[in-house]
Amino acid sequence: MNDVSSKKVLHVGCGVNKPGRLHPLFSSPEWTEIRLDINPLARPDLIASIIDMRIIASASMDALYSSHNLEHLLPHEVAKALGEFRRVLKPDGMALVAVPDLQAVAALIAQDKPDQVLYTSPLGPVTPLDVVYGHATALERGNLFMQHRTGFTASSLDKALRKAGFVKTEISRDSQNLAIWAKAYLSAESVLAPGKTTRGPFGN
Repeated sequence: MNDVSSKKVLHVGCGVNKPGRLHPLFSSPEWTEIRLDINPLARPDLIASIIDMRIIASASMDALYSSHNLEHLLPHEVAKALGEFRRVLKPDGMALVAVPDLQAVAALIAQDKPDQVLYTSPLGPVTPLDVVYGHATALERGNLFMQHRTGFTASSLDKALRKAGFVKTEISRDSQNLAIWAKAYLSAESVLAPGKTTRGPFGN
């Protein structure tokens, strides 16, 4: 059994360090956040791509948090990233993953509302096209890390996680923020206490 202060959560694609970035599920004192990002300007603890995290030992993390990272990969890279998520987790570990809900966004675009403002994030107004392709204003400013290259529905995310070796998944759709959330476990017996998972793709 883990010591009270020994649990480690790997926060991949963490971005700059500011309050609210880490999910509330990991806010208790027992969790220690390890920040990883591909962008050195984010000043993470570790600099690496989520498709190659060899800098981290296998089976060394109790949990992994990935908020809106997978959509930035090329389609064939998703399996590599999820394989890395699985590799760094302990046998009873859990990954909390969020991605845009492509099915919900497509419904708005089919209604001819590609430029409708869904909400305002710290980066500015967010439209369905931003959710599909990446935040336009950030891209215009030269932040190409914000580009989106693939997408998911609830079922396709679940399928990808299970194919990567996660044996138990809990998938939910956040209609307000057009996001899909997944808790993915390496063991069927593993359970992490429930936590609020409502967040927008460009607001955390």
